[in-house]
Amino acid sequence: MRDVPEIRVRVVRDGPVVTDRKYVLYWMVAHRRLNWNFSLQRAVTWCERLRLPLVIFEPLRCDYAWASDRLHWFFIQGMKDQKLALDDTSVFYYPYLEPKVGAGRGLLAALSQDAAVIVTDDYPCIFVPQMIHAAGEQVSCRLEAVDSNGVLPLRLAEKTYARAVDFRRFMHRSITTQLAELPLAEPMNRLPHTQPPVIDSKILARWPVAPVSEMTVGDLANLPIDHSMTPVTTIGGSQAAQRRLAEFLSRKLNDYEKQRRNVDQIGTSQLSPYLRYGHVSAHEVVTRVLEYGDWSPERINPKKISSNQGFWGLDEASESFLDELITWRELGFNMCCREPNYDQYESLPNWAKQTLEKHRTDQRPATYELEQFEHAQTYDKIWNAAQRQLVQDGIIHNYLRMLWGKKILHWSSSPQRALEIMIHLNNKYAIDGRDPNSYSGIFWVLGRYDRAWGPEREVFGQIRYMTSDSTEKKINLKSYLQRYSDSVLQ
Repeated sequence: MRDVPEIRVRVVRDGPVVTDRKYVLYWMVAHRRLNWNFSLQRAVTWCERLRLPLVIFEPLRCDYAWASDRLHWFFIQGMKDQKLALDDTSVFYYPYLEPKVGAGRGLLAALSQDAAVIVTDDYPCIFVPQMIHAAGEQVSCRLEAVDSNGVLPLRLAEKTYARAVDFRRFMHRSITTQLAELPLAEPMNRLPHTQPPVIDSKILARWPVAPVSEMTVGDLANLPIDHSMTPVTTIGGSQAAQRRLAEFLSRKLNDYEKQRRNVDQIGTSQLSPYLRYGHVSAHEVVTRVLEYGDWSPERINPKKISSNQGFWGLDEASESFLDELITWRELGFNMCCREPNYDQYESLPNWAKQTLEKHRTDQRPATYELEQFEHAQTYDKIWNAAQRQLVQDGIIHNYLRMLWGKKILHWSSSPQRALEIMIHLNNKYAIDGRDPNSYSGIFWVLGRYDRAWGPEREVFGQIRYMTSDSTEKKINLKSYLQRYSDSVLQ
């Protein structure tokens, strides 16, 4: 019986495993998939040990920050895939959509009354850590939180890394061990043969199972969320994630390094929303890329430890992609896991706060308020186009996202206000927002994971400087600017 590595299991409530109860409960809150999922694997292991059936409880509250039709629908599309995949199994799948604020209160505690043990997802961002901590005070059995966020366990690092090069060195020295401890691709195959679990009828009457299979976007009108934020054309869910991954491997990976700055051909993987919602596993993506390159551990070059090229012994494109997926993505998880104030201005490095404070009162070329930013009402055609892409599509091209943030800093009344605006716009509109990776990008604008640059400039001080003029020289933006022009989107 293959268990989850201990370093990935955190005991939230060290209560008893009550062996004479009806089922094992998997409370799915972040790793919303049925494959390559350590949390699900842990729940299945408990089912094996106890010879009990499994309940997968996937709730969606309606009062999370920036709750909207856009974000809700992406979640629900994932639930549709779960329902379809679980229909012919012995698992009781329990999707729950909170119809009004507070309506779901007490549901987890009620389900825990018949649960031998509860397993949930250990996710270090937004409200999830506080929610899981509170749940530990309410349930009546053992509660474990399992980390299936990235290739490296959250608690493997013993410090917060301030630079990517240092985290990369740590990752390179740890990676072969972690790649030998992958989650099971199909953990459900290990479920014992049992009768399906029975949920108390009083629970189902008070908190009905959401009919996700039949739901349409129009059904969101009944929920107390922001309806002005319409869903995007990008489809959510595990099936869409698998299609996107297959397309990337077959058509885009070979040219990734050359094309990832191409705003017209979209040379990036476009996997970030699926990683964010847990619809695909970083473990699976890494495995597929390594398989594509016919990789084996013997190809690692120890002389390239801490380098973003040459370590894996793969082609340049694969090396670049793996560095983005593991180094840069998991660097953000390292920060969020270890620093409670990861989303606060005070968490910036001292040099960045000092130089921004020194230039706090500098004259800005223009100053805009949130509403003007939100409606792309600046004098800069490139910035306006990037903001319109965010509003319309829920994404910004990776390179333009950096410029987008730098100009908000340049045009805001203070760096603190710039941070507030970036967080609000990103988390409201981006389908990959509200995630450690999002906060890494936002805070990088203000100096996190960076160094002091010269010459010292107005407003920026020693913070890395970017301009629209230099961007236009590096990237062909003609088609992009036409696609996201004011006249086209009106």
